[in-house]
Amino acid sequence: MIKVFTSENHRQHSPPFSVFEGGVRHPYFENPERIDRIVAALNKCSWAKFTKPSDFSLAPILAVHDAGYVEFLRTAYQTYRKIGGELGPEHLAEVLTPGTFVMRRTDARVPTSFPGQLGYYGTDTHAPIVEGTFAAAMDSAQCALSAAQAIIDGDKAAFSLARPPGHHAGRDYCGGFCYLNNTAIAARWLANHHKVAVLDIDFHAGHGTQDIFYDSPEILTISIHGDPSEYYPWYMGYAEETGSGAGLGFHRNIPLPAGIDDQGYMQALDEAITDITKFAPTALVLAAGMDILESDPLGAFKVSMGGAEQIGKRIAGLNLPTLICMEGGYNHAALGEGMLRLLKSFV
Repeated sequence: MIKVFTSENHRQHSPPFSVFEGGVRHPYFENPERIDRIVAALNKCSWAKFTKPSDFSLAPILAVHDAGYVEFLRTAYQTYRKIGGELGPEHLAEVLTPGTFVMRRTDARVPTSFPGQLGYYGTDTHAPIVEGTFAAAMDSAQCALSAAQAIIDGDKAAFSLARPPGHHAGRDYCGGFCYLNNTAIAARWLANHHKVAVLDIDFHAGHGTQDIFYDSPEILTISIHGDPSEYYPWYMGYAEETGSGAGLGFHRNIPLPAGIDDQGYMQALDEAITDITKFAPTALVLAAGMDILESDPLGAFKVSMGGAEQIGKRIAGLNLPTLICMEGGYNHAALGEGMLRLLKSFV
C-alpha cells in the first residue's frame, strides 16, 4: 500500500496560456488534466490509498523560501487587480507575467514597485500567476509535507500527487511552471529525522532545488536531465556545478543528450545510485518527472514505458524509505501509465 496525497485545490491554478519564446501564446501544458490522468490510472490499482494532506502552515515553507518571496506570491494577484496594472484597469491581462526581468547579482535589490517585483521574483514567462495560484501552490506543498511526515511515521513509500510542481522554484523565485519547491520543502522537513538524498529524474534540470541546497552538506542533491545548453533552464544544470562552500561536492548534475534511450538512461541512473549509496542516506526524495518518456512534447529523451518501470525498480532497489514528488510530464495519454510503471516497484 502507498499513501497518495492529493487535493482538488490544484484546480484553482489553471492559467489559459503561457508565453513561450517569440511571444507565442500556448495552451498551458501544466494543467489539471495531468492529475486526473494519474488518478485514473491509480484508481485501477489495489495498492494506492488516496489521502488528504494535513496543514503544516507556512513554517516549513519559510524554512526553504525567502519570506518576501512567499508574501509576494500570496498577494500578487490581488495587488495587481488593486493597482490596475502598470497601464491602468482597462489593460488588465488574463494572466500575470513579468514584462521586465532582474539582472540577478548578489547586490540586486527588491524593487518597491509591483511591476519590478514581478520581474524580480519571476524568472520567465512560464509561471503565470492567476487568482488561485498561491492557494494551489500551498496545497501542493502540504501534499509533499504530508508525504514526508508519512515517511517519518514509518511508511516505506509515499506519493505526493500534486500540482503545480516545484523543482524550478528557487529560494526567492518562480519559473518553469513552479512556485513553491515541493521537493525541497519535503526534503528539509524530512531532514529533521533522516539523512536525506534528493534524486531528480525530470527531463529538465532541478535548478531550484540545486539553488536551495547548493551551499549545504546536509542534503545530497542529484539531477539527471537534458543538457541545459539545449534545453530549459539553460543557465543552470551543468556538470561542473557541484556545490559551494560547505556544500561543495554535495550536488551533482548529470546532463544527457537528446535521444538518450533506456540503456543510456540506466547508465546515468547507475552513476547517481552509486553516489547516493556512498552518501548513505536513511531516506530518499524522488522528484519524478514523466517528461523523460519518448512521447513527451517538452522532453527529448527516448525512455520507454518499460524504461520507466526499470527506473522505478532500480531506485526502489536502494531499499530506502522513499518520498515521490510529482514534477513534470506533459503527454496526457502516457502520463498515468508512466507514473504507474514507476510507482509499482515501491509497493
